[in-house]
Amino acid sequence: MNRTRLRTAAVVVALALPLSAAAASPGAYAQPSTTTTAEPVSAPTPTPSVLHIPRPTGPFAVGRDVRHLVDRSRRDPWVPTAGARELMVSMYYPARADGSGTRAPYLTADEARLLLESRQLDGVVTVEQVTGTLTNARVGARPVGGKHPLVVLSPGFSLTRGVLTTLSEELASRGYVVALLDHAYESFGTSFPGGRTLTCAACDVLNAAPSDEASRDRLARAAVDRAADISFVLDELTRRPAAGKPGALWKHAAMIDPKRVGAAGHSLGGNASAHAMTVDPRIRAGLNMDGTFFRPVPAAGLGGRPFLMLGAPGSHAPSGTDTTWPSTWQHLDGWKRWLTVRGSGHFTFIDLPVLAGRLGMTDPSAPLPGDRSGAITTAYVGAFFDQELRGVHQPLLDGPSPAHPEVTFQNP
Repeated sequence: MNRTRLRTAAVVVALALPLSAAAASPGAYAQPSTTTTAEPVSAPTPTPSVLHIPRPTGPFAVGRDVRHLVDRSRRDPWVPTAGARELMVSMYYPARADGSGTRAPYLTADEARLLLESRQLDGVVTVEQVTGTLTNARVGARPVGGKHPLVVLSPGFSLTRGVLTTLSEELASRGYVVALLDHAYESFGTSFPGGRTLTCAACDVLNAAPSDEASRDRLARAAVDRAADISFVLDELTRRPAAGKPGALWKHAAMIDPKRVGAAGHSLGGNASAHAMTVDPRIRAGLNMDGTFFRPVPAAGLGGRPFLMLGAPGSHAPSGTDTTWPSTWQHLDGWKRWLTVRGSGHFTFIDLPVLAGRLGMTDPSAPLPGDRSGAITTAYVGAFFDQELRGVHQPLLDGPSPAHPEVTFQNP
């Protein structure tokens, strides 16, 4: 293993980033064992020719638009010579169930190829299987009427926004507008306009860091930069046309209720959602899915606003390896919950285990089945925002549920 891979592996193992040696190997999503035994065994389940995102449970159909944003007030923090900070934003929204629009694609071919290479799954899963994944959202679908809460989602470091499709579609089906972000140069591959595919320059910066402490400091700054991205997107989505100036970012922006805004994310995106709350009072509720708090929540708290921490027990139980969760828990000064999911791992809360399960693959370090991974994530994230942005009490958040026995309520 060369020095670059050694540095990356050391940083990621220590900081729970998505390129750990175990997770990066094909064995992390091992296919069913073919070891023979004295007893007859059934034939393995055939690999499906078409993957699909689970059908959302809400009453609405789902629409999706994609927008390219440029924040000209800031230079890109990873590649300053590239100029202004760029974002790709997928806007999910509740739509009419009239069949309008065309099915939204999952990932581009470049995004799929780079994702598989980063997980060392090229040759195990094909690019065509990934790009052919059937989503439930439709491009150009007609929106429903009324005002709706907005949730901004940020993915984990090195991961493209597409891996939060299951959660985005679920929230939209329940009546939320969702802004799902891709932050330039922070994923292994994200397609931008003009035929560009931006790769993970941020990974190179971390690889070059002289120590794990320096990497942590740089990731803390990355959480701050992402929080600024979140606020910028809120500005653009809530900006109304003025004389001589262009209108809002999105043609359906009138759907958004600017008084009901939440932020959530996976891994570094979860840390960014917390920091965004400290600097942007428009965000009423936040959620972190298995992310280290590289940028700490201030001792003064979040102004009494609610926050949910949802994680894997190995790292994010009170006795787990990530010491930032207990300290954050003490600083949260509003409604709060700390939930861990038995059998889960760092990627449980995104699409990867859901799709891997449909291919008959599992990660032995996180044996929770893919369908349960998706069901638990969407149930608890949806309940949290229903309670905190809609004001509808959710018994699911009061304590253990027989419907989800894997979930433990932590109260250190």
